[in-house]
Amino acid sequence: MTCRDAPLFGGIEAGGTKFVLAVGTAPDAMTDRHVIPTRDPETTLAEAVAWFASQGPIAALGVASFGPVELSQNSERWGHILDTPKPDWSGFDLVGHLSRALNVPIGLDTDVNAAALAEYRFGAGRGA
Repeated sequence: MTCRDAPLFGGIEAGGTKFVLAVGTAPDAMTDRHVIPTRDPETTLAEAVAWFASQGPIAALGVASFGPVELSQNSERWGHILDTPKPDWSGFDLVGHLSRALNVPIGLDTDVNAAALAEYRFGAGRGA
């Protein structure tokens, strides 16, 4: 399979001040990146979804989100932003919104956990 034939994956680092969006065929093969300011959920996610749509179809999306966020897939609130001081985000169904808009499987973790995992797999913690 050539890189051009490989599935395209999306990623979001959903921060309190900005969303960093990326697509690529592997963790070390990012093909494009885009940054948008974090505003209210509808505005922010509409811009994110439009950007992903402009990149071509993605096979799946990974989201590393500010929190607190419900991570238990057994919870009715899985994928929701919980009680946060970020205006308009408390109770928002982040995963549900993205899943409906992009129609792809979504993986979710906190931004802190995702950063630690990235360091372990690709950074200073590799081999530890």
